[in-house]
Amino acid sequence: MTEGTTSAAEGGDTLTRLEQEGEIAADYLEGLLDIADLDGDIDMDVEADRASVSIVSDASGRDLQKLVGRDGEVLEALQELTRLAVHRETGDRSRLMLDIAGFRAQKRAELAQLGAQAASEVKATGEPVKLDPMTPFERKVVHDAVAAAGLRSESEGEEPQRFVVVLPA
Repeated sequence: MTEGTTSAAEGGDTLTRLEQEGEIAADYLEGLLDIADLDGDIDMDVEADRASVSIVSDASGRDLQKLVGRDGEVLEALQELTRLAVHRETGDRSRLMLDIAGFRAQKRAELAQLGAQAASEVKATGEPVKLDPMTPFERKVVHDAVAAAGLRSESEGEEPQRFVVVLPA
């Protein structure tokens, strides 16, 4: 067997595993929505080598905001519970991403803009820029935006006060 064939087979296995994670997560979240008596549809996808599950609503989505919470705190907790449900079924650690009512997608766009602005400031001044503390998800989005702008960044500090520093080239 050639290396290309092995890689393709492993890629197929990975995709199948991630799709299985998404299905387990969707079943878990559907049960949660039923218990909470909330309306929502579950969308599953695979993005950047991780399962991605979204809860969306045709209505205003106000009810789903309860599952997001203040600054996404409830969303983060539900994501961890969902990852635990997947782990219980598969025995493997999950990196599944959960979005509810588009909160994480909107946050990603805002953080990408913040990272680009910080990179522009560093390019203009030549001085490092320290950002406010962020969650691991938020830091990852900022790091990606800074890298796309051609600069580098580092995370400093200890959780929950860990923050991004954007550095000159």
